Amino acid sequence: MSVMGKTIIPHVSSRFGRFGAALFSGKSNRNYFTYTQELSQPLDRKPEILTAKEVFQKCLQSSQTVFVQGAAATPSSLLTAMTEVGKSSSLQGIKVVHMHTENEAPYVAPECKDIFRSVSLFMAANVRKSVAEGRSDAIPIFLQDIPKLFHRKIIQPDIALITVSPPDNHGYCSLGTSVDCVRAALVNSKIIVAQINTHMPRTFGDAIIHVSHIDYAVQDNVPLPEHGADKTASPEEQKIGELIGKNLVVDGATLQMGIGSIPDAVLSALKDHKDLGIHSEMFSVGVIDLVKRGCITNNKKTKHKGRIVGSFLVGNRQLYDFVDNNPFIEMLEIDYVNNTHIVSLQPNMTAINSCIEVDLTGQVCSDSIGTRFYSGFGGQVDFIRGAAEAVDGKGKPIIALVSTTKKGESKIVPTLKVGAGVVTTRAHVHYVVTEQGIAHLFGKTLRQRAYELINVAHPNHREALEKAAFERLKCMPSP
Repeated sequence: MSVMGKTIIPHVSSRFGRFGAALFSGKSNRNYFTYTQELSQPLDRKPEILTAKEVFQKCLQSSQTVFVQGAAATPSSLLTAMTEVGKSSSLQGIKVVHMHTENEAPYVAPECKDIFRSVSLFMAANVRKSVAEGRSDAIPIFLQDIPKLFHRKIIQPDIALITVSPPDNHGYCSLGTSVDCVRAALVNSKIIVAQINTHMPRTFGDAIIHVSHIDYAVQDNVPLPEHGADKTASPEEQKIGELIGKNLVVDGATLQMGIGSIPDAVLSALKDHKDLGIHSEMFSVGVIDLVKRGCITNNKKTKHKGRIVGSFLVGNRQLYDFVDNNPFIEMLEIDYVNNTHIVSLQPNMTAINSCIEVDLTGQVCSDSIGTRFYSGFGGQVDFIRGAAEAVDGKGKPIIALVSTTKKGESKIVPTLKVGAGVVTTRAHVHYVVTEQGIAHLFGKTLRQRAYELINVAHPNHREALEKAAFERLKCMPSP
């Protein structure tokens, strides 16, 4: 078999070892699935190796639905080729479904508005403008519920685009940094196209997929997108980390946190803690130092004891190297990792999430700035509620944010901006932490909540907030 005048088998063998040549030596005429849809079940079939452009010339059609793996596993080369073919072939009405994706999103460009329509399950920066301008869509949904969209046939992908590690000697690739909703999409997709990348770390848990389930394979060894390598926490973020680390995280706690300066600041404040565990939809490079110090052992966890549990990752090369071929890490499906009941079973479950603004009654806006959609629900409510429902009664649901914007505006506000969406309700919230202190809201009346939140607002805004609270509540905030 040859592609573009090149012999495939020696090329594949050099990339993938002695087993590669056998895997890719031909294309079976078997149907996509035999009697099983289980991705770890070897099938009597082989993927066809093509260039990215050839794949889409062969299978992309108008009115299809294309699922795209996200975060660090975003198959950017495939997306570029898909866009080029869609334009050159004058296709129309193709739906592109994804969670947070990295790098450019060429399919949302204005000239593609009739060809592709992006549908975000959690919005990233690369599609915000197209959503604001009406060329793209977003679905408000909890992360734990996303797999249901595929299993219930609400979204039925014709094509799934993924990035995987090269197959091992048994033919197994890994979804690497992004398991999340990918497995649910794959078992319900008609065609699977894989960008095979030697830079993709091999992870365990639900990440494995046998190469025989892949219809078309494209070889492209591009570095994974990186975040957080150069950004350091501000003094305010460092203070938030210290407040949470010293006052709310106890030895033996199980942690959930995302990426960013505040989670990293919290992790840096835990160097004297013992027997911490990680059960989080994602985690950052900050866990590595705590693992090396023996602070993170996962020894007290009730489920997946002794192992870090995550569902997707985006970080830097150090993080990708840390998770590569590391049995200490289990990458599991998002409907399990973020399941509120599963979260509630972990000891001292401590969920740390951020937001855009909080009003004086405790309503939390996390996905929009006024009427402008910014991100999505993500896993915030999944974990905030899971920690609140902790079976040991020791869970801590935490909302953490710097008290002001870069322009000096207060993030503790009398009322949310017009059109702002409430992601976490006032009944969900237990702790709100800024660099000014910790507000304890659980069980507090409206005037007590206002008092607590004003005390963690920036001093420059407290007087105005107090007046606004009086106007809204018709009484003074009080402890």
